[in-house]
Amino acid sequence: MFEAMVLVGAALSLLGLAGLVWSILRVARARRARLSDEDLRAVLKSALPINLGALFLSVLGLMLVVIGVMLG
Repeated sequence: MFEAMVLVGAALSLLGLAGLVWSILRVARARRARLSDEDLRAVLKSALPINLGALFLSVLGLMLVVIGVMLG
């Protein structure tokens, strides 16, 4: 049972990491495109919730991994 918790936690962490990389690449592409200040702010504003959600998912996954290892 605890092995499954570790695997699910690792999967959540990888999913969160993928979301973080995606949001970083999205903002980097917008900066390279030399958008106007307002357009860049709009891209940042739309990427922020995804970034925070991905960070939360990564933390949740890491917590599951740690709890699974400690209890297993």
